[in-house]
Amino acid sequence: MEKIDRHIIALAGCYVCRFLLGAVLVFSGFVKAVDPMGTAIKLEEYLKAFGMSDLFYDWLLLLAAMSLATLEFAIGIYLMIGIRCQSASTIALILMSVMTPLTLYLWIANPVSDCGCFGDALIMTNAESFGKNVVLFFLSIVTFKKRAQLKSLITPKTDWIIQLYAILFPFILSAYCLRNLPILDFRPYRIGVHIPTAMSIPEGATPDVWESRFVLEKNGEKRTFTLDEYPDSTWTYLSTESVLKQKGYQPPIHDFSIQRLEDGAELADSLLSAPGYTFLLIAPHLEESDDSNIDLINEIYDYCVEHQYGFLALTASPREEVEMWCERTGGEYPFGIMDDVTLRTMIRSNPGLMLLHEGTIYNKWSNATLPDEYVLTDRLEQIPLGQLESPDDILTMSYVLLWFVLPLLLVTLIDALWMRSRRPSAAVASQTTDTDTKQ
Repeated sequence: MEKIDRHIIALAGCYVCRFLLGAVLVFSGFVKAVDPMGTAIKLEEYLKAFGMSDLFYDWLLLLAAMSLATLEFAIGIYLMIGIRCQSASTIALILMSVMTPLTLYLWIANPVSDCGCFGDALIMTNAESFGKNVVLFFLSIVTFKKRAQLKSLITPKTDWIIQLYAILFPFILSAYCLRNLPILDFRPYRIGVHIPTAMSIPEGATPDVWESRFVLEKNGEKRTFTLDEYPDSTWTYLSTESVLKQKGYQPPIHDFSIQRLEDGAELADSLLSAPGYTFLLIAPHLEESDDSNIDLINEIYDYCVEHQYGFLALTASPREEVEMWCERTGGEYPFGIMDDVTLRTMIRSNPGLMLLHEGTIYNKWSNATLPDEYVLTDRLEQIPLGQLESPDDILTMSYVLLWFVLPLLLVTLIDALWMRSRRPSAAVASQTTDTDTKQ
């Protein structure tokens, strides 16, 4: 009896490990699928850190991001439902065997700020990521050892449908979000955010404390001094560097800085305080931007000129690329220069369009979903396009869950009804066999 109890407890523990591991993989795959470009950007950071950024094209990174999201999501579903448990547990163990030492290296060497395991939905430090992966590695070992005892929640007759759907769903979701922007925006530049407020430091919060250090030279010797240690004039000044002495509160938006292309004048404050509406055309790298909808972009600019709205193109490209873009596309709008990381954080499209109203983000469009003349029928004040409708993340998640869960429930219901209908037939067949035997 005691052995049976131990066996039941061990099996229950195995099932808990299986479901926990599966749930984390599903969540990790889902947030990557929602923002495939963000995942590709994180992969690019890894490659730069390891000196391999020139070995992969951007489209290959996007494909890798979508494939990773699909793999994690599908393996998580397989483990939770019990489909192909032996293969799923083996792949999960291999995955964690790679990720655990990788996050250990990230913790020690700190080549990137965070591992990007859960995208922008849950940002973890490298130490936290390593601790999380140690736990998941343990769960994957337990699941792998007990893989032969794991039972499926459905019959093998219909599990192929769920297998296929668990692969298609995240891949299709990634493609949709890549074309139309992420359906869930976890970044600080989401619709409804008032940028000046997101840039401010709350009262009582301690900001980062930086210390200026000066590199000086005397008689061929270079030394670094703080302001309090600054020596006499016999030393020659070389450069200044800022060092973070104490980490403090960092506002969600801390890198919103725009320089006018012509003279380098700062535009951020005037842009955020401008009355009325302003369209921002965001193209991090013009040489890589999609110009298939450039006529529509020019029409939007003409619409802004006609109704006296602001329009500013933002890019990280040099002046030569800006001039080539204007010559190729006929663009007559003004340009501002901005950091490419900030631009790619603002919108996951190159180019993309953002609508501001007195510093508040009212709307965002990818290059494939730009508003046209059938939408811009009147002044923004008079049409739905110019009204703020902050996205309801709970409602969006509900729709996504319905799209995934309802088909699974339908398959499970059909599977249960099919099994139930088979039982009487099996019983009749058994009775017939017994009768024939007696005769």
